[in-house]
Amino acid sequence: MGKTILMTASVLLAMAVAAGAFGAHALKTHLSAEMLQTWKTAVDYHFYHALGLLLIGVLAFVMPDVNFKWPGIFLFAGILLFSGSLYTMALSGIKALGAITPLGGLSFIAGWLILLITIWRK
Repeated sequence: MGKTILMTASVLLAMAVAAGAFGAHALKTHLSAEMLQTWKTAVDYHFYHALGLLLIGVLAFVMPDVNFKWPGIFLFAGILLFSGSLYTMALSGIKALGAITPLGGLSFIAGWLILLITIWRK
């Protein structure tokens, strides 16, 4: 499980860097200041939680007898829902997509709390 989490985190981190560069260079002249800020927020949360996923992957190797599957799944889902909805909203201008964003935030919170419980039970 740790190897899968680490590989997923690595891909997500590369994607976060690419998304940040894309926003800073390619989108700079095409989006409003508000939508650029939305893009930046998506990149920030994408990056932070991909780093968190990387940490969970390392923990899976340090504590091989502990199952870190669910914290990893929830952080991954959070990136997809939170950052994905903001990326899509910034590119499409469809502000109704912002209704999906809180589900991603809840996934982030759940992932971190499940990590807490997982480690506490150990």
